[in-house]
Formats: sequence, C-alpha cells, structure tokens
Amino acid sequence: MSNSPKQKLEVPPEISRSWLLLSARSTDKFDSARASRTDQLILDLEDGVDPNYKNEAREDVLEWFAGGGSAWVRINPRSTEFWAGDVDDLAGVKGLQGVMLAKTEFPEEVSETFDRLGGNTPVIPLIESALGIESAVAIAQAKGVFRLAFGSGDYRRDTGTEASDLAMAYPRSRLTTASAIAGLTGPIDGPTVSKSHPVIRDQSETAVSLGLTGKLCLDVNQLPVINECLSPPPADVGWARDFIAEFDARGRIVRDGSDLPRLKRAERIDHLARAFGIEPVRY
Repeated sequence: MSNSPKQKLEVPPEISRSWLLLSARSTDKFDSARASRTDQLILDLEDGVDPNYKNEAREDVLEWFAGGGSAWVRINPRSTEFWAGDVDDLAGVKGLQGVMLAKTEFPEEVSETFDRLGGNTPVIPLIESALGIESAVAIAQAKGVFRLAFGSGDYRRDTGTEASDLAMAYPRSRLTTASAIAGLTGPIDGPTVSKSHPVIRDQSETAVSLGLTGKLCLDVNQLPVINECLSPPPADVGWARDFIAEFDARGRIVRDGSDLPRLKRAERIDHLARAFGIEPVRY
C-alpha cells in the first residue's frame, strides 16, 4: 500500500463548499492556504486590508499571481475609491479565478465590474445589507453573476438582527430563492466566527437546511467540518448509486411520478460525491 499523501481534489467553483477568506496582507500564508483543504481561496483586498495599504496589498496579490498563484479576490465595493484600481489592475491577470464584489446592493454594480474586468471573469456579489437582500433577485440576474454570497456580519450590523438561526433564516432564504430564480448554484453562507467545531457544524447544517451550498470561512481548522457538512452523507451516496443502477437496469422506464424527481436527486448526489471524493456506505 502506498504511503504517498493523497492528492488534493480540485473542486469546481460551481459546486465548491468551502471558501477560505485570507487577508491580502498575509503574503506568508498564500501558498499554505492554497494547499489547504479549502475548495477555493479568496484573497481579501477589502475588510482584511487597512485603507492605507490597499495599493500595496493589491501589488502583493499581483506578484503572487505572476509567480504562478491562483485564487479568487474580494475587491472593494463599487461605491469606494478603491474599486477602480482593483478591477483595472486585475483585468486579464493570469491566476485570477474570479472576484467577490463586497457590499453589493445593485445589479449595475455587478455588471459594471464584470465589463471592466473584460467580460469573462466570474463575479460573486457579496450581499451584506438590508437593501442588498431586498435586491437579491435583480442582483442574481445581473450580467456576470456566478453565485451569490451572504455577508452575514455586516447584515446584522445594518439591521440590528441577532445571530440566531431564526433571525438569519429570512436573508438566507432570500438568497436561496434568488439563486433558484436566476438558475444559479445555491448561495455561499457567511463565515462562522467561533472556532468551536460543534458550533461550526451546527451553523453549517442550518445553512444546508436553508438551501445554501457553500460557506465562507476564516480559519483552516474550520475546513474539515465545513466540507463534511456541505457534502452528501456517504449513506445518501450509497442510496443514489443504487437507485441509478436500478433505474438503468430496468431500461430507464418511469414507473410513477416519483421516479424522475428521485432520479434528479440521485444524479445530483452522485455528481457531488464524485467531485468531493466521497465513497458510498450501504446499510
């Protein structure tokens, strides 16, 4: 049996579970973060960087990209003086996988960002305010939108909402509904500040129950729990593959109205399991 380390799976961003947010000032951690268990890495030019060092941080990111690095970048809001520098310097840069647009409130902010980046860079609007939540459907349908993300901390500060599951169910559900209307993958939830694995697990499972399919995270130690919670359970994978095999064995003949919805669910679970490297368990 080989003792060589297991190669990291490259999970497509369309279905990525964990999105590790790292300050663009933390240049010494770029490589290790990219090699971690996160599905996607986001280098943060917004809240993670003091305004006095925005230009320097952007240069550090560009230098890392020039050396072969690759990641997403959270850029500054359209309403700030830093937005233009972010999009102009990042446009066409090799290694840039996409951008997360902070504090998005209007669809035009997304389309302008997409166009100024050259018209082929995916944009994830980070929705962080009451206005953004109420504009979620229009934002989700804007040109260039890849997935939606929830800035839960700033949303709570904007609305005075508590962090309880009940209080946060409405904005999360709004983003899930908007994503479905626009034909997008389920949204990316905001980060859990606590480092407690039980707390991370509880919040991740709540997000999944509301239709969110990804989660921002702030610490590499959160990644195993997030990835597990946002993956199909091995028992579900076993059911899915058994159902698909049985459906194929009978010539894909539909017996009743439940067959096609079950098939769709089974195929989705199977697709995710293969992408995440999850082996089935059968009881």
